[in-house]
Amino acid sequence: MLVLWCPDWPAVAAAAVGGVDAALPVGVFSANRVVACNAVARRSGVRRGMRRRDAQSNCPELAVFPADDGRDARLFEAVARAVEGLVVGVEVVRPGLVAVPVDGAAGYFGGEHALVERLLDEVAAAAGVECQVGVAEGLFAATLAARCGELVPAGRVAEFLAPLPVTELDQPGADRAELVDLLRRLGLKTLGAFADLPERDVANRFGAAGLLAHRLARGRSERPPLRRRPPPELALAEEFDPVVERVDVAAFLAKGLATRFCAALAGHGLACTRLGIYAVTEEGEHLGRAWRCAEPLTPAGVADRVRWQFEGWLRAAPGQRPTSGVVRLRLEPEEVVEGRSLQLDLWRNGGSDEADERAARAFVRVQGLLGPEGVLTPVLDGGRDPAGRVWLVPWGDPRERTT
Repeated sequence: MLVLWCPDWPAVAAAAVGGVDAALPVGVFSANRVVACNAVARRSGVRRGMRRRDAQSNCPELAVFPADDGRDARLFEAVARAVEGLVVGVEVVRPGLVAVPVDGAAGYFGGEHALVERLLDEVAAAAGVECQVGVAEGLFAATLAARCGELVPAGRVAEFLAPLPVTELDQPGADRAELVDLLRRLGLKTLGAFADLPERDVANRFGAAGLLAHRLARGRSERPPLRRRPPPELALAEEFDPVVERVDVAAFLAKGLATRFCAALAGHGLACTRLGIYAVTEEGEHLGRAWRCAEPLTPAGVADRVRWQFEGWLRAAPGQRPTSGVVRLRLEPEEVVEGRSLQLDLWRNGGSDEADERAARAFVRVQGLLGPEGVLTPVLDGGRDPAGRVWLVPWGDPRERTT
């Protein structure tokens, strides 16, 4: 697989929209912390995860922008379109990262090196951005190869991954920060050290999430391929009247479509990892894009990708956007995994509001079946031993002692 990566894409997109010179330091912030910055800002001491106050203290001239997934997706459509002009089968992983199968295209252009050179030139000419390309077996390895600018020979993936730090497992959207922190505290600093552990021991100590990460560290795909083709009726099509010409309308409609789409897949014991989004405009124009995700897509993930794609279509530069509104939308599960591969966390301390609400509804339902004492919350207090320090209160009751 070939991966084309645009470094610091959120910062690049923010600077382009804000009219900021690329030679100036740029930082993108969410919840008052840096989520992306360009190389100029990093040279001044700005780092991801840094508080805004600290970032501006290190770099007073830092241009500050809020995180905006729609903005990133809208500008990245030009990059995806440029890649699609040379290679078929383009899959957008996230704004800033696109993957394509390499075998056929490499043969057509006379080898992988020739293909890479053509892609770099095409993207620079059509979209005006710099990018890096990597080739390796599997999406995870190809993504890391793109960050290093490497073309990894077939059968050498494990050797390429071995010296890389174990922090590479925590890719955007993977949510492996806790696992990576635990591995580092156990002294497993590289992917090779983690890969050398026996698979049975990894499964016993780290569970299913650790086993999937272990497969990646060994240079294998995250989960074995599923040969079962999804039934054709799982593709969801929707007609719009009036036509959809605004992104906010598309975002609203996408939520309901995503819920129905994922529910239909779940009914067949499946979850989607490669989503095809296809649209037809009032003038008969056909639009399409495939989105790949390492993790099975949730309804929220499907809705986000539909919104991002409409951002790219409806707000593209003049001459590249459709001439009329969208009258038909089709969501197609182009790659699926068994439904057990999608295991949502019920609750995580400090998790999202959605997770908190889901947990609360589940606990209340259990209490309705088993009584108030059916769900208890442990609360730490003073005591002489571990058992004496913990007291249990029914879910929903105050967690402070009244005496």
